[in-house]
Amino acid sequence: MKFDPPLETVTLLKRYKRFMADVRHEDGSEMTVHCPNTGSMKNCVLPGVLQPALISDSGNPKRKYRHTLEAVQVAHGHWAGVNTGRTNALVEEAIRAGLIHELSPASGVEREVQYGDSRFDLALGSRAEPHTFIEVKNVTLGPGPEDEDDGIIAFPDSVTERGQKHLRTLIQVAAEGRTAVLLFCVQHSGARAARPADEVDACYGQLLRQAAQAGVKVMAWKVRIGPDSFTLEKPIPVLL
Repeated sequence: MKFDPPLETVTLLKRYKRFMADVRHEDGSEMTVHCPNTGSMKNCVLPGVLQPALISDSGNPKRKYRHTLEAVQVAHGHWAGVNTGRTNALVEEAIRAGLIHELSPASGVEREVQYGDSRFDLALGSRAEPHTFIEVKNVTLGPGPEDEDDGIIAFPDSVTERGQKHLRTLIQVAAEGRTAVLLFCVQHSGARAARPADEVDACYGQLLRQAAQAGVKVMAWKVRIGPDSFTLEKPIPVLL
């Protein structure tokens, strides 16, 4: 995923009302940008700390907030990608490029595919009869400033009933004999492994382990973050 023009480096002043953030440009001017992240952004936004951040420019003057918060510098000098709207596109791009060997694009790649009363982010095969359903999660919960920099990044950063439902549905998919995949898209430059955040949502962690035992493929890929591009870089272990 390339950015043209490149992302601008600014200073994050605060995030508020969930979808808004105030930033300061290098020339000292300030503005409000869109923050497309429904989670708590725990350990991404650090209270009382002025953090370097990256923003994109839509180039659309009709948008109320023309610019978007894309990434922030977090504890230990790492970067986290906080625009959850990028996540599915990053994974789709990697699948289509043949980067993820377990997920071949040969039979087709579809977005937003219905299964029962759930909708999965991606599917392989025809839209009418997919053989593989893929749920993608943006993972950014890394160590805080006072924590050891162990490189273990967790999901979720807040209780997610929607995520729990997706895991239950993935278990149903696997029981039908189709391929069910949960892919953690780890947008954290310090990532060495991923894990369920049991301390945040114990139910999600329990369901994730049940899903893995039921045949759901659980994988994680680290994203390389930079002002010119974001790219799925390499797989990392999932610690269950």
